[in-house]
Amino acid sequence: MKRTLLALSAITLLSCNDQVKTDASAQVSEEQNTADTTSTPVPDPIPAESNSDYSAEIVVDGLDIPWGMAFLPDGSMLITEKKGEIILFKDGKKTSIQGAPEVYDRGQGGLLDIELHPDYAENGWIYLTYSSKEGEGDGGNTALMRAKLNNGKLTGQEVLYKASPNTTKGQHFGSRIAFDKEGFLYFSAGERGERDVNPQDITRDNGKIYRLNDDGSIPQDNPFINDDSAKKAIFSYGHRNPQGMIMNPETGEIWVHEHGPQGGDEINVIKKAANYGWPVLTYGENYDGTPITEERTRPGMEDPIFYWLPSIAPSGFEFVTSEEFPDLKGNLLVGSLKFQYLELLRLDGKKIEKREKLLEDIGRVRNVKQGPDGNIYVAVEGKGIFKLKNNN
Repeated sequence: MKRTLLALSAITLLSCNDQVKTDASAQVSEEQNTADTTSTPVPDPIPAESNSDYSAEIVVDGLDIPWGMAFLPDGSMLITEKKGEIILFKDGKKTSIQGAPEVYDRGQGGLLDIELHPDYAENGWIYLTYSSKEGEGDGGNTALMRAKLNNGKLTGQEVLYKASPNTTKGQHFGSRIAFDKEGFLYFSAGERGERDVNPQDITRDNGKIYRLNDDGSIPQDNPFINDDSAKKAIFSYGHRNPQGMIMNPETGEIWVHEHGPQGGDEINVIKKAANYGWPVLTYGENYDGTPITEERTRPGMEDPIFYWLPSIAPSGFEFVTSEEFPDLKGNLLVGSLKFQYLELLRLDGKKIEKREKLLEDIGRVRNVKQGPDGNIYVAVEGKGIFKLKNNN
C-alpha cells in the first residue's frame, strides 16, 4: 500500500525540528519478531465534525500544565504538574504532596504521567513517569518510579527504569503508563529528538514501548529477553513520541497514539516485538514541507490503524465505558494540543468511523480520564481540570 500525502501547510507542532535521514534499520532477528506481519489497508484521513452536545464545568482551577491524573479510592484526585509538583485534590481543596521526584524540567520534559496499581487498595503503589537527570550524560531522559502515599508524602520511592543516555534536547520524552489484564506495566518513552539513532535500534533506549512486571523486573517472555545486546524491557519499537496509552477493555490490547511529524500523528495497537516504522515509514513530512521518506508501509513493520491529517498534536487517551455517557460509550477520546479541543473517535472494532470535535476552543487539552464515578475529566493547560457535561 502506497499513498501520496495531501499537500500540507507548514505547522509548527510542539518544539520539534527533525532532520532528514531514512536509512535507519532494525536490529532484530526474524525469529525474535513475533508480531503479526499481516496488514489491512490504512484508512484515509477523515475530517472532524463539530459536536455541540457537550460542555465543561471547571473542577480544579489554577493549574499550569496538568499532565497526569489518578483517582484514589476515597474519590480524591492526584494531579501531576509538569514543573514537578504532585497535587492532591480532595473536598474542593488542593494540597501539594511532598517527596515528588526531582525532574529535568526542559521543553517537553518534566513530571509526566501518574497511574495507580490495579490492586492499589491492597498494596498502595503509585507509578510515575518523569524526565530525570540521573545517569550518564548531561540533561535528562525518561524514568519510571513507584512510591506510596503516606500522610501527604510519597515514601518508599523506587526507580524501576531509567532510559539512557541523557541528552539536553527538550523534545520527545513520552510518556504514559498503562497496565494490562495480566498486571504487566507498560510505559512509553519518545525518541528524544534522535530519530535516526534511537527508535530502530533495540540496543538503545527511546522510541520504545516498555513492558515490566509491577516491581520493575523484566518479564521472562519479553521479546528480547534472550538478546544480550538488547534493552530487555523493550516490548515494541520504532515509535516517535507516544503521549497516549490505554488498555482497550474490550480486547485487552494496549493502544497508543503518538505525535508524528507534520501530518503523521498515529494510533497503533501494540504487539509484541513489533516495529512501528519511525522514521523509515511515516504518513507525515518535515515541518518545512520536504519529505522524510516515500515509504508508507513495509513488510515486517506495523501499520497504524489510523492517522491524522493535519496533525492534531494528541495528548491523553481514554476508552469510554461509563454509563453516564451512553453516546460516548465504546468510543475513544483524545486531547488535541494544537487545535484545543477534545476529540471523539467513533470506533467499530479497530476502525475509526467518525471524528467529532467536543469542547471547541477550551484550550490545549493535555489529558482525558474517566473517573471511577463515571465522569469524564479533561485537563487543560493554563486552566485546570474540567468535568464533561452532557447538554441534552
